[in-house]
Amino acid sequence: MQLLPITPPESSGNERARRLDYIFRARPTKYLGTTIARYVEVLIYQAVLETAASFFSAQMVAMRNATDNANDLVESLSLTYNKVRQANITNQVTEIASAAEAMAAQRR
Repeated sequence: MQLLPITPPESSGNERARRLDYIFRARPTKYLGTTIARYVEVLIYQAVLETAASFFSAQMVAMRNATDNANDLVESLSLTYNKVRQANITNQVTEIASAAEAMAAQRR
């Protein structure tokens, strides 16, 4: 973005407004000097604020992605844990049923 020299805005179809001369009660250099300095200061400050906002936005996106990935990992690990637990319970029930069957066969 070009800060200096300041160029007049593009014409919006109203050429008369673009050619207006302003009347200053004091020397125009007095007003323009402070106004231009303040204008440049505000533009630089705006750039600094936009940089900070971009940084925080990127940081929020990164943290959201990290949170989503962690939640996906927890979900996947919980599913794996539950499958292994279910397999162990099934094995234990099968062993108990086999033992009961064996004991019933011995009594006959």
